[in-house]
Amino acid sequence: MPDPRVQKLAKVLVHYSLGLKPGQRLYVISTPLGAPLAREVLHESLQSGLLTDVYLRLEEDTELRLRNANEEQLTDISPLRRLPIETYDGLLHILAPANTRALAGIDPQRNAIFGKAAGELTRIITDRSARGEMRWTLTLFPTQSAAQDAEMSLAEYEDFVYTAGMLDREDPVSLWRAEAERQRKLIAWFAGKKSVHMSGPDVDLRLSIEGRTFIECAGRENFPDGEIFACPVEDSAEGWVRFAYPAVFSGNEVTDVEMRFEKGKAVAEKASKGREFLTAMLNMDEGSRRLGEWGIGTNYDIQRFTREMLFDEKIGGTIHLALGDGMPEAGGLNKSSLHWDMLCDMRQGEIIVDGEAVYRNGRFILDL
Repeated sequence: MPDPRVQKLAKVLVHYSLGLKPGQRLYVISTPLGAPLAREVLHESLQSGLLTDVYLRLEEDTELRLRNANEEQLTDISPLRRLPIETYDGLLHILAPANTRALAGIDPQRNAIFGKAAGELTRIITDRSARGEMRWTLTLFPTQSAAQDAEMSLAEYEDFVYTAGMLDREDPVSLWRAEAERQRKLIAWFAGKKSVHMSGPDVDLRLSIEGRTFIECAGRENFPDGEIFACPVEDSAEGWVRFAYPAVFSGNEVTDVEMRFEKGKAVAEKASKGREFLTAMLNMDEGSRRLGEWGIGTNYDIQRFTREMLFDEKIGGTIHLALGDGMPEAGGLNKSSLHWDMLCDMRQGEIIVDGEAVYRNGRFILDL
């Protein structure tokens, strides 16, 4: 018998997160392990009149390409991959990993080449989304591999995942709409603000948000969700940050990452583990050493680090900084095939905006 929480998640994804209309096209992509959720989404979307295609790709697909492809194959973006991204009305990506470390032993340079080519598809998604031509949502179906990364049993991890999405509540959609309203109040306060100074044991960083727009994140493009973010002015970051949580990207875990920024650019980086991979990713292209995102986690139902940024960047009491590509809907101008979110603990930190303290010890202190 299907887990009723999976059925509830499918309903929330189809009717709230994606919100497509009858006759529109939806493309669902996952691995075979994500089939239980993909099946429920297909059932719900058909009931809703959507034209839906489901693709369950080989779990080993990316690993095989990175290990065996020649340069032409490594950079090829096939018409089949382009078609749904360029033409469909909705895209649902269900993460369901069998092995989260499958790419850990790949040559960082090959990883960078592959990522740079695939970055074109990401830009198409963000551009179409910014123009209102496409809705997209990223979610996760719990697997043993993801649970192991999070240092939980599968049953414990399932409870964690569904609680983070408020699927254990009677009406999660109403709760996510209420979260959206709270975020809109924060965003309204940030409108017109210019300078940001973050300080604490792990950070002393200044940046500008002048002319930039904050975006609410309440279960639409990510599920679960819980953050607000903006794209910093590309040449504004000055200072230092230490990412106390491991930075995970493409199956590689980099620990104790520290970076120093000058005129918006990461000019020095170090790590106790994975330094070579970190540097290779930061050298991917012209924009990969600049910040594409500054986000503040607002989901206090998420308090455990899981090595899956879909959850971790939402942890209440943290901020995250993404190296690389900026989001057009937030006014971001930085272009890169990299978008790597890294997590900084702010539970002993402070954020000052235009000279006013707005956030202290992991919580907003504004009277809204």
